[in-house]
Amino acid sequence: MEGTAGLQIALSFYKPEFEEELSSFLLPDDQAQFTGMPSDMLENSRKDQSKTPVVLTAGEMPVGFFLLESSARIFDYSSNPFSMLLAAFSVNYQHQGKGYAKKGLLLLPSFMAAHFPECTAIVLGVNKRNIRAYQLYLKAGFIDEGKIKMGPLGEQHILSLALT
Repeated sequence: MEGTAGLQIALSFYKPEFEEELSSFLLPDDQAQFTGMPSDMLENSRKDQSKTPVVLTAGEMPVGFFLLESSARIFDYSSNPFSMLLAAFSVNYQHQGKGYAKKGLLLLPSFMAAHFPECTAIVLGVNKRNIRAYQLYLKAGFIDEGKIKMGPLGEQHILSLALT
């Protein structure tokens, strides 16, 4: 999928050559409070095989990051044993406002079909106060079925994206 400057937007599994750019991610405090920084999440995923780091690229440049999680934690969000949890989604501040986040999320169904064909849904929790992220997920096709979960910073909307 093409981005604003004609750059190819893609999702790929983490590669060591992404490390430098991911470790220099910047987020303003009002965003950082709701997500984990890529460098911390990468360290977390190295210790927990149920967490798969995924990188959003524009051209060859890493501009976004998230984890796909397949642990029992999924049942805090869904009763579907074939779902995966999307966590710690962020786009580097200098690359925000270019449509990369939405385009990356729109690529999720094809990425999941190629790499996790057994997965039938993606679920996530987004803090009620994180209105921009909530609206982004809805624009990318996630559905709010009215479920609420208490998170570390308050109530979260539980959203899901059916994969067919």
